[in-house]
Amino acid sequence: MIIPNFDDVRAAHARIGPYIHHTPILTSSYLDSLSGAKLFFKCENLQKAGAFKVRGACNAVFGLSDNDAKAGVATHSSGNHALSLSYAAGRRGIPVTVVMPHTAPDAKKAAVRGYGGRIVECEPSTSSREAVFARVVAETGAEFVHPYNDHRVIAGQATCAKELIEEIGALDAVIAPIGGGGMISGCCLTLSTLAPHVKIYAGEPENADDAHRSLKAGHIIADDAPQTVADGLKVPLKDLTWHFVSRHVEDILTVSEEEIIAAMRLAWQRLKIVLEASSAVALAAVLKHRETFADQKVGIIVTGGNVDLDKLPWLAGCNNQRSVGT
Repeated sequence: MIIPNFDDVRAAHARIGPYIHHTPILTSSYLDSLSGAKLFFKCENLQKAGAFKVRGACNAVFGLSDNDAKAGVATHSSGNHALSLSYAAGRRGIPVTVVMPHTAPDAKKAAVRGYGGRIVECEPSTSSREAVFARVVAETGAEFVHPYNDHRVIAGQATCAKELIEEIGALDAVIAPIGGGGMISGCCLTLSTLAPHVKIYAGEPENADDAHRSLKAGHIIADDAPQTVADGLKVPLKDLTWHFVSRHVEDILTVSEEEIIAAMRLAWQRLKIVLEASSAVALAAVLKHRETFADQKVGIIVTGGNVDLDKLPWLAGCNNQRSVGT
């Protein structure tokens, strides 16, 4: 297991600069009053490919030697990492294959193909996509870029918190959604170096709370196919992300499906930005656990904005929402 350090983050930021956006940070006096805290929203929903995942994907792809890049790259993903890796590979001009659950929205599959990605479908479970992916790698010889359990990916994701802390300065806490833990690990990597006093929290759906249970138990607990509107948070922690989560995360705060949808809609109304259900989990956690964040300056990572606009959860019911994240 290779554990990235902050020198890797600095190198990643320089490497990926030409291929990403330096995303804006938004505030809302209304959401401040509602939460009892001063909130700073780092808007990765406005990132290239619509999600923070492009940071780690670009760092991995553009960090490959020419020889290693020849066979292309491959991954398994429910959506945002698939989009991001396809974007990065397309910019470098190398082939990319992604294993995606057949339940992924058609719009997301179309976007992957639009970036030049080849899709191999699997069942909507961790075990199925990892098994199908193993066959893909054996057939193609492509370089595996894991959606989150990869030191190159984590170093890339860490550049998000780096931008946040360099722009805002002193914060009391930072919170991001957690699924496999790539973004949270990046936050841990950056903040433990640049701002070790900042408390790091994660938000997680009650219906997919394996990271919450893992932190309480002191070891990884993995669910195979949890059901939640926050589709991007259905994957389990792995050894590398657990390294960061177990050492640096203050707490993992869970929220209900109804709270996720309410926070998603509230952000659309008040911030005037599109964010997916997985991204809304962090705001939902702040609003639910007001006492934890009262009178503090809190950075909230808005992780993505890839949403099927024809199946918004407050219109069609949460079972029809398929925002993508990992």
